Amino acid sequence: MLNTRVIKPTDEAHATPLLIKNILLSGQRYERTQEIVYRDISRYDYATLNQRVCRLANALTNAGVKAGDTVAVMDWDSNRYLECMFAIPMIGAVLHTINIRLSPDQILYTMNHAEDIFVLVNSEFVPIYKAIEGDLTTVKKTILLTDGQEKTAELPDLVGEYEELLAAAEPTYDFPEFDENSVATTFYTTGTTGNPKGVYFTHRQLVLHTLTQASTMGGLDSVRLFGNRDVYMPITPMFHVHAWGIPYTATLLGTKQVYPGRYEPEMLCKLIREEKVTFSHCVPTILQMVLNADGAKDMDFGGMRVIIGGSALNRSLYEAAKKKGMVLSAAYGMSETCPLISSGYINLELEQGTEDDRAAYRIKAGIPVPFVEARLMDPQGGFLPHDGKTQGELVLRAPWLTQGYFREPEKSQELWSHGWMHTGDVAAIDAMGAIEIRDRIKDVIKTGGEWISSLELEDLISQSPAVKEVAVVGVPDPQWDERPFALIVAHDGKEMDARILRDHLKPYAEEGRINKWAIPNQIACVTEIPKTSVGKLDKKLIRGEIVKWQEAEAPFLSTL
Repeated sequence: MLNTRVIKPTDEAHATPLLIKNILLSGQRYERTQEIVYRDISRYDYATLNQRVCRLANALTNAGVKAGDTVAVMDWDSNRYLECMFAIPMIGAVLHTINIRLSPDQILYTMNHAEDIFVLVNSEFVPIYKAIEGDLTTVKKTILLTDGQEKTAELPDLVGEYEELLAAAEPTYDFPEFDENSVATTFYTTGTTGNPKGVYFTHRQLVLHTLTQASTMGGLDSVRLFGNRDVYMPITPMFHVHAWGIPYTATLLGTKQVYPGRYEPEMLCKLIREEKVTFSHCVPTILQMVLNADGAKDMDFGGMRVIIGGSALNRSLYEAAKKKGMVLSAAYGMSETCPLISSGYINLELEQGTEDDRAAYRIKAGIPVPFVEARLMDPQGGFLPHDGKTQGELVLRAPWLTQGYFREPEKSQELWSHGWMHTGDVAAIDAMGAIEIRDRIKDVIKTGGEWISSLELEDLISQSPAVKEVAVVGVPDPQWDERPFALIVAHDGKEMDARILRDHLKPYAEEGRINKWAIPNQIACVTEIPKTSVGKLDKKLIRGEIVKWQEAEAPFLSTL
């Protein structure tokens, strides 16, 4: 370590720790009257938000929550969730955002593994909670969350109903200072095998992530995404990486925030229209759901800006949203990265190019944001060139990456092998620094000694006017090791089979975009493609279903 100059601070100088409470206190100094809106149920201003966070902190403290305890939340996207994102970490406890779309067994595992002490439960999830309560090992008390008239439920050791507890609590709270490296949040990411893995983030990490997100989305002129005069509504679950951390950024800036509860397409369209939402973020499948809603048929989204992450943004969706008045921009991150790693940026050089060139860069994973180092690594731990062609595993360093998996030392070591965080994504990085995700390592299709990108195939297939949705996976082949298999949802009234798909892809093979052996010789036309709990394509499940279909010679399979 370098022997640098360090000056001892004055005895009474105050070294301010980076704590989440400072994010909350910033918002109301800019815009006290901006609103926090929950569906068509409630709305209040930032001054009230601060009071409600104080009331919740008092209610939790009165119920016995102590610093270091883990407090879990089972709720839809709501103002309550926003309040929990502040109050729980601000009293020194740890917020566990439970993925309510997991199976009951997986929810049980995550709650016991995280050692949850208190649980806030939405009335809609009481049946799930009741089904697992006998096997919970650490939970001591519960609090009910509800939009209904009934203010009680059969929950064990019920402290009370959320709004009644807040009404009875004091509206002020002297939030303490403590070590900025204290864990603030935790949640669980699901993989293809084994139990969900717990990631965790400190106050310091979340504050640095928030500051970087605010400066990136508001300070880069080429794609200015978000500022405090926007109207923000997440269409990414708040249990999923803190809704990508953007509620923290919105609160820092004093931005109007709209929370939609359960994701119902018509309600989403209504809120966008009536609350004049200008900024959101989601995975591609959720955006497709919104665009296909009845309420969106004749709707002009008026330049609404939407960040797409979680899965690759293909050109077809980009163009479809553009026709409806949306401006899409890709970003990249994952549960382990808090999540922001890179986002779309059009530099001065690209601004001189064609619209097609600019669109091609908008749908890439983007340029690493400040403080992020991104490299390509080979299986032996060596670095690979950033020439836009060479592929390797994307590895990262940044101040806000999870430092391990909770109580999983071997998996943590694997995650941080060679001192870089391994993403499991195959990528290329060009001379401008733009990251292009080629595939998940486990989803690359290995055929005849060559690698085929399932993401690239999905992008090209999606550009067929007959295709509404597509997923491509590799399936075992006795001659070629694997062959690409396309699962397709066709637009109403459009025909699609293996021959039509081949004719669509043949020009791309002739141009050299793909090799001819990348064209699937077998497809399945279905009415729905399996998704994960956060709306991504569930390729593990898809592979298993295809094997069953092939063995049964299902009638909806089409073969060249």
